[in-house]
Amino acid sequence: MTEGPGGDTGPFSLPALRYAPGNGGRMNYLGLLFDQLDEGAMVDRLRARTADSPFAYLVTPNVDHVVRLSRLPGDAPEWSAYRRAGWLLCDSRVLALLASSRGVRLPVVPGSDLTARLLREVAQPGDRIVLIGGREGDVEVLSGLCPEVAFVQHLPPMGLRDDPAARTAAARFAADSGARFILIATGSPQQELIAAEILDRSGARGTGLCIGASVDFLIGREKRAPRWMRRLALEWLYRLLSDPGRFWRRYLVEGPRILWLAWRFRSPSSFYRRDDP
Repeated sequence: MTEGPGGDTGPFSLPALRYAPGNGGRMNYLGLLFDQLDEGAMVDRLRARTADSPFAYLVTPNVDHVVRLSRLPGDAPEWSAYRRAGWLLCDSRVLALLASSRGVRLPVVPGSDLTARLLREVAQPGDRIVLIGGREGDVEVLSGLCPEVAFVQHLPPMGLRDDPAARTAAARFAADSGARFILIATGSPQQELIAAEILDRSGARGTGLCIGASVDFLIGREKRAPRWMRRLALEWLYRLLSDPGRFWRRYLVEGPRILWLAWRFRSPSSFYRRDDP
């Protein structure tokens, strides 16, 4: 495997990339190239995208995503799905704090906040938006929030991670939809795999966003942590206390591995050239 910018080999290594110091670009942290874009800059990029734009997609990895990826070989399709994303933004203040200790800047852009701004500020009357995943009836609620936008939904079956045919069906639905935006809400890494498969479909257009549970927050099915907890990087604690049966393993067993990953990471060269899709 190619040696990465930090000198490591293995899943955290990267192919050779042209070094480009200066403003913007991307920074490598734990094998992922994070865009140096804040929320407002990403909103501007989404605003510039149309239904006819060649397909590109956005991913927002957090600690859970990075820990899961670290257990996979570097050539796994999940790694490829993240690395092929048009935009890769950090959705974790914990991850950003750990990165800053190594001199790596990761602007934090929560996917749920970005999704809310997409619907509130970017979507225009007459736009078509596809929702992949969620629950039955979610598009009716979203239509109530944005009555001049046409929402359509595809509900994949359970067990999507181990069902390549179902992922292909979801990718086909999205690619054939003619939508300006495609919200993929099937959980990670299923949503990233679907987005990569859409990218592989000839003639695919529009913009995909891998949004996780963002729809749950938008329609009030789940509540975000109080703002003060988010500022202190304690949103994980709020979620754990809100639903310990669901989250105890993620935050108390799997999550602490990020501390070891951060400790062994060697700081890479800072910036890499990037071109917007």
